[in-house]
Amino acid sequence: MGVVNVTPDSFSDGGSWFDPDTAVAHGRLLAAQGADLIDIGGESTRPGAVRPDEAEELRRVVPVVEALAGDGLTVSVDTMRAGVAAAAVAAGARIVNDVSGGLADPAMAAVVADTDAEFVAMHWRGHSGDMYARARYDDVVADVCRELGDRVAALTAAGIAPERIILDPGLGFAKVPEHNWALLRALPTLGDLGHRVLVGTSRKRFLALVGRTQETMRGTDERDVATAVTSAYAAQAGVWGIRVHDVVATVDALDVWEAMNG
Repeated sequence: MGVVNVTPDSFSDGGSWFDPDTAVAHGRLLAAQGADLIDIGGESTRPGAVRPDEAEELRRVVPVVEALAGDGLTVSVDTMRAGVAAAAVAAGARIVNDVSGGLADPAMAAVVADTDAEFVAMHWRGHSGDMYARARYDDVVADVCRELGDRVAALTAAGIAPERIILDPGLGFAKVPEHNWALLRALPTLGDLGHRVLVGTSRKRFLALVGRTQETMRGTDERDVATAVTSAYAAQAGVWGIRVHDVVATVDALDVWEAMNG
């Protein structure tokens, strides 16, 4: 899943693809580089980000979804708003990728249920402004699995068929580095929940600190090799997909993994 952030303030590449034509061109490039899905988002979820209003999010996202879906690409929309999800699906998106798992907008589950789109439910405990204050777990793997199970129950009760639900452990969201590593090690356990699993490690801060100090940690654009390593590990663990900013490095890593595994 290649990422297209149509935002001025995303942590990785804020502003790079803010212009719709530039965003469309970037989505096409990611597909040419080997992305199976293009994930389009109009709201940054970096710590402390200020949410755009719904009209602005629609303005950012819908034209890009429409253009890339019109090319025949498989498009997902990264949104926490039911109205944006509905408009994006109408424009051709096949997947709604909601980092709140349907918690941020009470209308989300019913809106998605009325479409044939698939739904990514990420583990989430609150908006980015205070999410790290919520990074408290008795057992992070057990707690995340239980809370994702609760989301599945609510989503299916709202009418979304279980086979349309994809789960994401939410690495970096209300989680400190040791939580992220524990969840990565437990990816097979997450698969035991009975749903496809999507993982998003790309360029996240916990990768910046591996083998480094705060003074020497990797910059945002220096984390693609570390991301590719986690991509290969995720493949080994049997996940359905990995969400990345740099498609080339992850495709290379997966090609090597496939060759090693015959």
